[in-house]
Amino acid sequence: MIEDTKKRIVVTGAGGFIGGCMIANLRAKGYANLCAVDRKLLTEWYQCFDDVDNMVLDLKDMQNCYTASQGASDVYNLAADMGGMGFIEKHKADCMLSVLISTNMLVAARDIGVKRFFYSSSACVYNADKQRDAHVTALKEADAYPALAEDGYGWEKLFTERMCRHFREDFGLETRVARFHNVYGPNGTWDGGREKAPAAICRKVIDAKRRKTGEIEIWGDGEQTRSFMYIDDCLKGVQMIASSDILEPMNLGSSELVTINKLVDLAEEVGGVKLKRKYNLDAPKGVRGRNSDNTMIKKLLKWEPGTSLRDGIAKTYAWIEEQYEARLAGKRTVH
Repeated sequence: MIEDTKKRIVVTGAGGFIGGCMIANLRAKGYANLCAVDRKLLTEWYQCFDDVDNMVLDLKDMQNCYTASQGASDVYNLAADMGGMGFIEKHKADCMLSVLISTNMLVAARDIGVKRFFYSSSACVYNADKQRDAHVTALKEADAYPALAEDGYGWEKLFTERMCRHFREDFGLETRVARFHNVYGPNGTWDGGREKAPAAICRKVIDAKRRKTGEIEIWGDGEQTRSFMYIDDCLKGVQMIASSDILEPMNLGSSELVTINKLVDLAEEVGGVKLKRKYNLDAPKGVRGRNSDNTMIKKLLKWEPGTSLRDGIAKTYAWIEEQYEARLAGKRTVH
C-alpha cells in the first residue's frame, strides 16, 4: 500500500518523549502535513520542528480538541499526564483526569470525520493479581480481564480502551489500540520525577560516576522484573498497528524479561563502573513482575520489538550523559 504523505496527521502529546519522537519519525518518512499538539510551552517541548504545525493547546478543553483535529485524516492520541512509578503512585487523580483528553479527542475525531484514531494504552491495564511474582508468566492481551488495573493510571487507560471500542462499534470511527510496555530511549525524560526506570538508572550511574560516590540507590529489592521497549521499536509498532485491521488492543513491548538489578548491571557495564547498591524498600515499586506476551503481534503482524536491552541502554546512557554534562555547563537540556 502506498502511503499518502500529504494527508494531515495529528499527534497529541507531541511535546513529550514518545510524541516528539513520533513527529520526528513521520517527518523522516516524508510526511509533510503534520500537526503536533501539547499543552506545554514550545520552549518546554522535548523536540520541536519549524516545518510542523505546532499547537499549544490543553486538550482537556473540548474546543481545543476540535481545533487540533480540523482536517485530520489520522490522529495519534499520545497525550496523558503520566510518568514513572514515582509519579503515577502519587498522582492518581491527575492521571485519571487524562480521560478528559481521550474523551474529547474521540468526540472531535468522530464529529470531524477522522479516518483512523490510534490510542496509546499501557501494560498498567493488566490485572494486578497476575503480577505478584517476579517470575511472572508473560501477560496476554486477555489478562486485562477480570479487571484489576493499576490504581489511577491503569484504570484510566482501560476505560479509554473501552471507549475506543465503542466509538468504533457505535459510530464507525476506526480506532486502534496498543498497550505500551515501558518505553525508553534518547530524547526522553531522564530527571525530575517522571522518568522511567532505564533513564533513572542511567542517570544515577552517571551521577555516581561523576561525583565519585561509589554507590547507587535502587527502589525496592532489585528483584522485581520488567521488560523495556526501545523507542525505535515502539514507533515502528505503533505505525504497524495503527495501519492494520486488528481491532482489539495489542501488546507492544519487548519480551526480554530482566530484574531491576540486571538493568543496573547493564548501565554499570556501559558506564565502566561498579557501584555499591543501597535498596530503598519504602520507595514506589509497582507490581512485582510484568512481561509482554508477544504471541498476538508475532502472529498477526509477523514482527515484534527486537532491540536488545543492552543495545538500547548503551544508546540511552550515551544520550543522558550528554544531557547531564550539558546541564552542568549551564546549557538547556531535555527534562
